[in-house]
Amino acid sequence: MSATIRILGIDPGLRHTGWGLIEQTGMRLTHVGHGVIEAPVDISMAERLAHIFEAVGELARHHAPDAAGVEETLVNANPRAALKLGQARGAAMAALAMAGVPVSEFAPRQIKLSVVGTGTADKDQVKFMVQRLLPRAGEMKLDAADALACAICTAHHLPMLLRKKGAA
Repeated sequence: MSATIRILGIDPGLRHTGWGLIEQTGMRLTHVGHGVIEAPVDISMAERLAHIFEAVGELARHHAPDAAGVEETLVNANPRAALKLGQARGAAMAALAMAGVPVSEFAPRQIKLSVVGTGTADKDQVKFMVQRLLPRAGEMKLDAADALACAICTAHHLPMLLRKKGAA
């Protein structure tokens, strides 16, 4: 019988940080939970980052994931926005590390490819496929769908990640 591994996916954002939790037993994926951490927009950047840090840390403590996946920041035409998004990502990753959860990072294209089969899928296609792969998940916001997609991508890459860890 295969061991069950609990995986937390994070889709970082300064206003909306999506999270999704799945369990993997052998090849079977099961939805555990999902949601969106909403940081108030009327507080300072430092306070928003602290809010994200605390909320992700609480998720890690409460759900005790064995592994986590975090979406990398896409550096686009707006470097200032990418830098701010990177700060939210850093707050989430630091919270996971403080909770002792191993963190893997995945490019948005890699996550889409893992879930939809193409790295150029849009958010609605990702959500559609997440709902098909995890039918018990029900309705969700796009940020939560992206986070569940990140958890699924982490599950798909887990054997390789564990081999790398064993080699290190």
